[in-house]
Amino acid sequence: MTTKPFDDAPLLRKRIAAAAARLIARDGADYSGAKRKAARQILGEAGAGAHLLPDNAQVEDKVRLYNALFLADTQPARLFRLRTVALQVMEALAQFHPHLSGAVFNGTAGPHAEIHLQLFADSAKEVQIFLLDKNIAIDIGETPHFKGNRYPAVESVSFLWHGETVHAALYEQGDIRGALKMQADGKPARTDGAGLRALLARQAGVPPAA
Repeated sequence: MTTKPFDDAPLLRKRIAAAAARLIARDGADYSGAKRKAARQILGEAGAGAHLLPDNAQVEDKVRLYNALFLADTQPARLFRLRTVALQVMEALAQFHPHLSGAVFNGTAGPHAEIHLQLFADSAKEVQIFLLDKNIAIDIGETPHFKGNRYPAVESVSFLWHGETVHAALYEQGDIRGALKMQADGKPARTDGAGLRALLARQAGVPPAA
């Protein structure tokens, strides 16, 4: 009896997702790099084709499981610290309509996680000058557009805030409409300051205001 090609694809995706989650939670790897490295670990140097790689949502679920199993004593406090610092920097950058994204937003942030913001301004220079005027050293780079690879990368600035690394992607004012849209799964990909305060209150066990 012959076996259909890739009959075991769902199982392989689960194994790759679990291995990638360990790399993300333990070493601070990014999702794309972690999935490729995990595929090589499981399938050899040839790695896996795109059809065998798990999607980010599947990997995120495994990161949550890893945190619950192996980092339950430390991860919640680390997440609370990062969210607190994120709120502070968002309040300082309020004029640029900051939104929090990434692991600090979705709750999977581990020991090596960094803060990822999206800012919306008339120009990237406006944000850069604002930070430099406050004597904050910045590194300038690029980051993929949240709309996907069909759109040009945007400028970003990285800096330290209360000892934590912050990466801020710099978008045009008009991009904020797209940022507010839900993902395909119906969940938000980012939150503003009010949403982050609610996340912090929930994590601290504070009941919502009446």
